[in-house]
Amino acid sequence: MDMSLLNKLENLRVLVTGGAGFIGSNLCEFLIANGAVVSCLDNLATGHLKNLDAIMKHPNFSFIEGDICDQETCNLAVKNVDYVLHQAALGSVPRSINDPVTSNAVNVGGFLNMLVASKNRGVRRFIYAASSSTYGDSKDLPKEEDIIGKPLSPYAITKYVNELYADVFHKTYGIDCIGLRYFNVFGRKQDPNGAYAAVIPKFTRLLMNHESPVINGDGSFSRDFTYIDNVIQMNLRAMLTTNEEALNTVYNVAYGERTDLNELVALLKKELSVFDKEIDAVEINYGPERAGDVPHSLASITKAQTRLAYNPQYNMADGLKEAMAWYWNNLK
Repeated sequence: MDMSLLNKLENLRVLVTGGAGFIGSNLCEFLIANGAVVSCLDNLATGHLKNLDAIMKHPNFSFIEGDICDQETCNLAVKNVDYVLHQAALGSVPRSINDPVTSNAVNVGGFLNMLVASKNRGVRRFIYAASSSTYGDSKDLPKEEDIIGKPLSPYAITKYVNELYADVFHKTYGIDCIGLRYFNVFGRKQDPNGAYAAVIPKFTRLLMNHESPVINGDGSFSRDFTYIDNVIQMNLRAMLTTNEEALNTVYNVAYGERTDLNELVALLKKELSVFDKEIDAVEINYGPERAGDVPHSLASITKAQTRLAYNPQYNMADGLKEAMAWYWNNLK
């Protein structure tokens, strides 16, 4: 990581919403380790306090148990805050298909609450988690920020509405916003349990238990899998950039390579077999394609490289090696 950026974090006051979740907790830890004063807002619906064990007692860290769907909670959380890193959301395309009302309430209503609170309190910059699902039915590869299709799920609609609100709030109220369209982020602390677990932690847990993962479709669907440390770097660059042209827009957050699900499972087996040779023999099953799934996803990261000097350090293989070591040490 660029030391000139890290030096700017000293004593900055940062609120991380969804800070007990996968991405949020990694951001909190990194910011605390580099001298920032961090508060975390989370209702623990999908996040876990154990993700914050390492920093919970740190003098520069405070935890607020509360819901972004409550305006007063948002107002209190942004008090005396310089920057907001808004990670709180109900993720998962299948979850949004099963319950679009709750996904909309959290991802749109809660997002708007946080924007209003940040605007009213004079927050310097509002950085928010957008999503690659916004590209919808666009078949263009790689995905470029200005070319999107129609959304394919309620979740995708909510994340696109976030971008529209951020743009309007900048133009109407002057608050600076940057949206980060995450592409299939993976890494330490990503929850392997539950009906809506992401594919990498879910398959990792199954393989470690010698159980057969089920691939939706024939395994040819591909994703731009992105290691958590690349995401941390991007949040940092978005928060601290002094380039005026970099503000009030959206960026892809990815590595810029795609891996299909068959290749993914082969890599998972390879890395986990280092710890348990029997994992290599676990069979893989195939099931029907999942509603709302985009067949292929690959990001162009040119805009982020050009405007924010984004320089992802971990490709899929390197990130997976670190992630599998973490899971082996923490799930066993």
